[in-house]
Amino acid sequence: MRAPVLILGATSDMGRAIAQRFAAKGYPIQLAARQVGRLEPDKADLEIRYGVPVSVHEFDVLAVETHASFIQKLPEQPAIVICVVGFMPDQKACEQDLSLALEVMRTNYEGPAVVLSLFANVFEQRGFGTLVGISSVAGERGRAKNYCYGSAKAGFTAFLSGLRQRLAKSGVRVLTVLPGYVRTRMTEGTKLPPLLTAEPEEVATAIYTAIEKKKDVIYVRPIWRWVMVIIRWIPEPVFKRLSF
Repeated sequence: MRAPVLILGATSDMGRAIAQRFAAKGYPIQLAARQVGRLEPDKADLEIRYGVPVSVHEFDVLAVETHASFIQKLPEQPAIVICVVGFMPDQKACEQDLSLALEVMRTNYEGPAVVLSLFANVFEQRGFGTLVGISSVAGERGRAKNYCYGSAKAGFTAFLSGLRQRLAKSGVRVLTVLPGYVRTRMTEGTKLPPLLTAEPEEVATAIYTAIEKKKDVIYVRPIWRWVMVIIRWIPEPVFKRLSF
């Protein structure tokens, strides 16, 4: 039987879609989240629908001191680790509450980087495995409307790039996923452009395909690659006057 796929942040809409995609392909699934009780219905659904073994595990991305023991306690080391953890509150709220801003930065960068670093060490010693980090196009250029979130994702993208280079000769692969807008609970109430907005199932399919094709970096919707080329090339004196 295949080694399992571990999903960190499995109660999210993307986490659930990713679990279903890999379970449909016959992978055993390990679901991990802070509120582990919320994973039980997903466990039952995946086992019944796809006939694969599923286990649930408590994981708090902010409790970095527990990450090593979390990995050690897994019943089986996974072949693939997918970190879907994310937190994006209102930017203005972050400006007024620095503890909230810190939580955004730690949730989107520090915690994911720590746990993937620990898995990288395990996988490197073992000689195989795939690490997947869900970053964001928001990290490619800071904007006034979400720069706390974007700065954390910029750090995470750079971390994944460096980790990929470090592990390039070890047999361990690192995939950076840049979804763009995704229709989830986190973006509920936000007016999203249809051409640039993916569904969670679309993200899951893109990740599965990218792993199969041994990709390094993917934009879930390819149009985002060209959108971000344009945004990155806008001169700073012009960019700082824009409001998008």
